Amino acid sequence: MTGFNEDTPVSPRRLLVTGAAGFIGSNFVRYWCSRYPQDRVVVLDALTYAGNRENLAELEGRDNFRFVQGDICDRPLIDNLLATEHIDIIAHFAAESHVDRSILGPGAFIQTNVVGTFTLLEAFRHHYHSPAATATPTKLFLHVSTDEVYGSLGPDDPPFSETTPYAPNSPYSASKAGSDHLARAYFHTYKVPTIITNCSNNYGPYHFPEKLIPLMCINMLLGKSLPVYGDGENIRDWLYVEDHCSALDAVIHRGQPGETYNIGGNNEVKNIDLVRLLCGIMDELAPDLPVRPCEKLITFVKDRPGHDRRYAIDATKIKTELGWTPSVTVAEGLRRTVAWYLSHRPWWQPLLSPEYQAYYRQVYL
Repeated sequence: MTGFNEDTPVSPRRLLVTGAAGFIGSNFVRYWCSRYPQDRVVVLDALTYAGNRENLAELEGRDNFRFVQGDICDRPLIDNLLATEHIDIIAHFAAESHVDRSILGPGAFIQTNVVGTFTLLEAFRHHYHSPAATATPTKLFLHVSTDEVYGSLGPDDPPFSETTPYAPNSPYSASKAGSDHLARAYFHTYKVPTIITNCSNNYGPYHFPEKLIPLMCINMLLGKSLPVYGDGENIRDWLYVEDHCSALDAVIHRGQPGETYNIGGNNEVKNIDLVRLLCGIMDELAPDLPVRPCEKLITFVKDRPGHDRRYAIDATKIKTELGWTPSVTVAEGLRRTVAWYLSHRPWWQPLLSPEYQAYYRQVYL
């Protein structure tokens, strides 16, 4: 067992959260600090294009919160943080994560996702086995990954389970598959307490605008076209980010080292249907849209190379063993998300930089 049980009092824990200025990582840090205010949370983020320190602004200045700008490939920095902060848990979110960008430039994905994860595991291995660590609470390396490592499903195939063979189809998913294998190997070879989670597509607040849902929301507000790849029939299982955070909470407290847990939202939706749902919600909630109804903005564009047709998660294991199930339906989650982008223009407007515009033209135009 991990030794962390939320039903019994524990000493304050010390977490190192990598990639915590990004979308899922920042949501997790806010969730954890709200639920476990006694714990110390150290954030490590390189602040690349998708990392935004503003995502954590509400936590700055708290005694139990520390932000460190740095690279997960910087071994001396990692060693220093583990030792001086007496870290119990690494929650590893840091990753290059956008499939389109991995097609344009795969090198950064190998460096961050494979080499970076290796660097963290090596540092944590020495930290875990050091004499100074023997008197500390049980430690854990939580490796947060993706369902994309499993490849693509046919329309009648059963959902991905923890025993589905890996079959990544993009440089991004291949790099995440490699990092998963490293986390597994460190448990079996070095007895480092690692747990791997593979989640479906996340959505919600603080999502960088290159991804499907924030892209559609922002383009509707700007009156720009809504680019949909291919025929729009690709299917994804959508997981509201707060549900993902609560699942990771369950994994940290009740998960078994050496195990993998799939985390899904039980919300399979075709991309075109998702976009139409977003259009309807935006038409209802936004009073001054440049173009109405938003469906008039939908434009089909050339499909991306190696575009997986369908993802679906079988989350039976985490439900049966850890008692977790998602609580937010896709209709409710999308409504919350649209409302958030409507009320947070000062957050997303600065992200539409010249670099982002150049990337957008390269991918969609």
